[in-house]
Amino acid sequence: MPPRRRGASGFRGVRERPNGWYSAEIRAGDVRLGLGKFRSAREAARAYDAAAWRLDRPRSQMNFRDVFTREEAQRLAPPPRLITDMDRADHARRQRRLLVAEEDERAMAEWRRRHPEDVDAEHAYWAERTARRRSERADRRQRKAVANEQCDIVSAGGRSFFTSDDERWDDVWLSTSDDTDVDDDGDGSDLE
Repeated sequence: MPPRRRGASGFRGVRERPNGWYSAEIRAGDVRLGLGKFRSAREAARAYDAAAWRLDRPRSQMNFRDVFTREEAQRLAPPPRLITDMDRADHARRQRRLLVAEEDERAMAEWRRRHPEDVDAEHAYWAERTARRRSERADRRQRKAVANEQCDIVSAGGRSFFTSDDERWDDVWLSTSDDTDVDDDGDGSDLE
C-alpha cells in the first residue's frame, strides 16, 4: 500500500483551521481521536507523533524520525488533558447559570420597556445617592485638611486652637478615599 498523502499542512494528521490554528487527530480502529488545537503545525505534528507512539504505530507513520522512545515523544508533546465527568458536570452547571442569567436579562429588559417610571425612579435614586456621597466625601476631606493643618502647626511649635480632647483630632485619621464597599449605601443597613 502506498504511503498516505500528507495534508496541506505538510504533516500527517494535522489540519489548519479557518481561524489559523492547527488541529491534530489520529485514528485508532474505528475511532477518531482529537488531540487538541495548536498554534503551529509543528506542535500539532509533535502531538500526533506522541499519540502514534502510544498506539504502537510504526515509525513510517510518524511525522518526525528524530524521536526514538515513547518518553521522548511524550516530553516533546505531553498527553492531552482528558475531559472527566466532573468537567462535564461543571460545564453543565455553568451552562444552566448562563441560561438563567440570559432569561433574567430578557425579563429585566421587558420590565424596563413596560415600566419606564420604575427606571426613572431608579436613576433618580442613584443620582441622589451619588450626590450625597460626593458631598460627604468633600466634607471629610475638608475636616481632614483642617486637622492636618493643626498637626502641622503643633509640630512646627505653634499652638493649636483645638483642645486636647477635641473630637476634631480624630479627623486626622479619616479616610478620604473614593473607594467604598459595593454593598455600603451609607444608611447602616445591609438591605439593598
